[in-house]
Amino acid sequence: MRFAMALGVLGAVAFVTLPAASIAAEMRGVTATEIRIGQTMPYSGPVSAFGALGKGEVGYFRMLNEKGGINGRKVNLISLDDSYAPPKSVEQTRKLVESDEVALIFSSIGTAHNTAIAKYLQSKNVPQLFIGSGASKFADIAQYPQATMGVQAPFRYEARLYARYALAMNPSAKFAVISQNDDYGRDYLAGLKDVLGDKYDTVVTSATYEIQDPTIDSQIVKLKASGAEVFVIAATPKFAAQAIRKSFEIGWRPMTFLSNVAVWVSTVMEPAGLEAGTGILSTAYVKDPDDPAWKDDPGVKGWREFMTKYVPEADQHDTNYVNSYNSAMALEAVLKACGDDLSTENILKQAYAIHDLELPMLLPGIKVNTSPTDHVPVDQMQFMRFNGRSWERFGELQTGN
Repeated sequence: MRFAMALGVLGAVAFVTLPAASIAAEMRGVTATEIRIGQTMPYSGPVSAFGALGKGEVGYFRMLNEKGGINGRKVNLISLDDSYAPPKSVEQTRKLVESDEVALIFSSIGTAHNTAIAKYLQSKNVPQLFIGSGASKFADIAQYPQATMGVQAPFRYEARLYARYALAMNPSAKFAVISQNDDYGRDYLAGLKDVLGDKYDTVVTSATYEIQDPTIDSQIVKLKASGAEVFVIAATPKFAAQAIRKSFEIGWRPMTFLSNVAVWVSTVMEPAGLEAGTGILSTAYVKDPDDPAWKDDPGVKGWREFMTKYVPEADQHDTNYVNSYNSAMALEAVLKACGDDLSTENILKQAYAIHDLELPMLLPGIKVNTSPTDHVPVDQMQFMRFNGRSWERFGELQTGN
């Protein structure tokens, strides 16, 4: 599947003046009228629900182009399906770089997938911006010098908050964790270990699943047998729903924390059973359009207007579309700051110089900041609890760093 903007600018570069043509030649994916960017998305495969992120971002740049684009150039986002398979991510990313000659890779989804393409992109001097993953390793500047994390709080930070909260309630708590068997899941284990320290091996029982597994029922039964009072679900939506439902069915009622990438009411909490999810804790960093607190909020109203016009087929209960809006808006700010210099060097310079950027769909008080030594745009979250119908936020903003 391929989503792209129809710009009608083929051949336009041939008619610009010589100085502009020379500049464009130094800026891959850039002409006098166009900025080409690319991404891979799981439009098919086991987590195709996350393809909503790409659809929302395509819609955002369609809207932007109707308003004149960025500094006189239209943004051509080429969004390719990788079926959530890292080898396919590599194949499609190579196509984007070598055939489509994109200026940068933006918001490609998946921890393993972004890991698989990182060295290749570095070798081609292609920025890897606002990654569709909360894996904290992408903040390691030595390992990923041309990447920024996405506009979401890191998984490892999230897990630290869960551990601190649980220990504040029960200092001797034992933990059970179900996690995806990859870097996504391992980041939650690392965050727990950061807080538990030397006690980790004696108080944590963990089980993993593969993305292709049909069910995780046996793992949940095993975790209940550990006697843990705290249950951390570090899973994507399908498996998160299974974990909630199975633990409820077998009468296990520990203090439960749910990864904030799997908190959707329509695709996780309802399939799991609303009663089963009542009382579960998670964190938020974006406004939930279904939260009555935002009924009259100008940011949410603007988002709904955008969604209705530019992504009309979308489920407006799906917060993937909120994340897509935030990510696209952050990239817009970077590209605007670049002016007419869209070289890799200047794109990266501006990506690492974001100061107190307020996005209308981030929670109040959360601002986007980066620097040459800080590639984590968002590091704050607020706790929330599921009340059987919706998520209720509580407490102050917290950071897990």
